[in-house]
Amino acid sequence: MDFLSKKKMPVFFQSHETEEVTYLVDGIKVRGFLMTPYSEVNRIVVYLRGGKGQVGKVRPGRIAQFKTDHTLLFAPYYRGSNGSEGRDEFGGKDLEDVTVGIQILKTLYPNVPIHMIGFSRGGIQGLLTYQKVNATSFIIWGGVSDMLMMYDERIELRSMLRRMVGHPKKQRSEYELRNAIKDIHKDSPPILIIHGKEDKQVSINMALHLESHLKEEHVKYETIYKEGEGHVFRPQVERDTLEYIFKWMDKCENNE
Repeated sequence: MDFLSKKKMPVFFQSHETEEVTYLVDGIKVRGFLMTPYSEVNRIVVYLRGGKGQVGKVRPGRIAQFKTDHTLLFAPYYRGSNGSEGRDEFGGKDLEDVTVGIQILKTLYPNVPIHMIGFSRGGIQGLLTYQKVNATSFIIWGGVSDMLMMYDERIELRSMLRRMVGHPKKQRSEYELRNAIKDIHKDSPPILIIHGKEDKQVSINMALHLESHLKEEHVKYETIYKEGEGHVFRPQVERDTLEYIFKWMDKCENNE
């Protein structure tokens, strides 16, 4: 199992090679961004982008924030976006773009711990896949945890959700398929919740809703709720948060 092709990207880091990869999922060609260290790989971080199409697209600078000299980074574009074939279903068949990409990485780098980071819409992508791929941990950052809550809170997104998912009353089953929280239990991999308390795009209610379930199910988790921060944190707060994320990944790998 491997990528179909790799194309070098005009993004340069001393420690990593950057490539756009193409791989086959459900008979269609999906693309993603790959950063491979020149040294031995001892950690894999999979970044799940937010938005759809050109909104929230994968940015090398954002992915590079999570690199170390021995960390491989991968970010699927999702089908229907940035040259990928198919149609984005917002937590539907596009979830396979995540799982198949990770299966390829697990084949290429067996026994290497994998951490998933879901930002914004990437939150639901990760919650619906991180157990299937047996991730070491999942970090949800300003992430969506409930599609029905998203429909209720984001009035301006309702037409998009009706188009991509359906109406929550008429196509209730489609929203139930995207309900990841119900399948998280005490034996699920640990979750780190990061959220700005002033987030206007993804309400803090999403984080509190997820935390309540994790607490009830006795899942290992931690939270970082930032006063005065919105959907995107200010630079210094972001740096502090990234530092904590690295410590979190170390702890999870050491079963602490």
